Amino acid sequence: MMDELGLLAKILPMLPDRPDVAVPPGDDAAAVRIGGRLLLAASDQLASDVHFYLDGTPACEAGAKLLKRNLSDIAAMGGTPAWCLVNLACRGVTGQWITDFHRGICETARRFNVAVIGGDLCETATDGVAASLTILGTVEEEKLCLRKNVRPGDAIYATGTFGNSLASGSHLAFTPRLAEAEWLAGRFTDAMMDVSDGPALDLERMAAASNVAIIIDPEKLPPRDGADVDHRLGDGEDYELLFAVRPQLVQQLEAEWPFDTPLTAIGCAASGEPGLTDINGRKIKQHGYQHFKDL
Repeated sequence: MMDELGLLAKILPMLPDRPDVAVPPGDDAAAVRIGGRLLLAASDQLASDVHFYLDGTPACEAGAKLLKRNLSDIAAMGGTPAWCLVNLACRGVTGQWITDFHRGICETARRFNVAVIGGDLCETATDGVAASLTILGTVEEEKLCLRKNVRPGDAIYATGTFGNSLASGSHLAFTPRLAEAEWLAGRFTDAMMDVSDGPALDLERMAAASNVAIIIDPEKLPPRDGADVDHRLGDGEDYELLFAVRPQLVQQLEAEWPFDTPLTAIGCAASGEPGLTDINGRKIKQHGYQHFKDL
């Protein structure tokens, strides 16, 4: 049996590299050096009945979600989004649905100053929708944030609230934390990632990338709409930020935080076996969404 993580462990080592690749696959986005600047690139998908329900989800909201998912990846790298390309493969929807889907992307793109510069349309052989979006942006090298930069002794923080993303509708209505990330990057953190698959699974990934132990108090994860601890840890599609802060910056961070978005200290990093545990030393199992659970 093989799941998504097992597949990636086999695929990622195959991928060709070049000297101008500053951040290879495995983070929220890749980074490429071009003319002394870092170009960020990320790609994400939206599939009907996986990421949204075709019946009951307005096409505009589905399109907006596709772009916002990618904007959240750029935020996690400390970057600024600039351009995107959209691919849509579908059947069983109307021309108006397709138009409204793109309208949702374009309205969101204008809101975040992103140019839509191309893409492709394709009719599939069976009913359903599968869309992908590639986003490009820039980041100053001193503001680049990577999952591998957590150090022992760092405090671990989270923005926003967690759990019940589907029931609350926040899986569609979220706001990517671009402003918060821009304020944090290079000033308070160089280690950040977004939460798409649930904080337990994503913190496990951050711990592995940084070769540290991450210890959290799950009860400190702020609940969305009364979500219990298990739902907070594993529901996913929160699109919040997890980030590490040097201990000497914690007091300043909390004193100067300028946003209405909740900011919560949820734990710390330590030397030891990479992984995620609670404050009592118990391993937190990998809650969270994975594709391909039964290959």
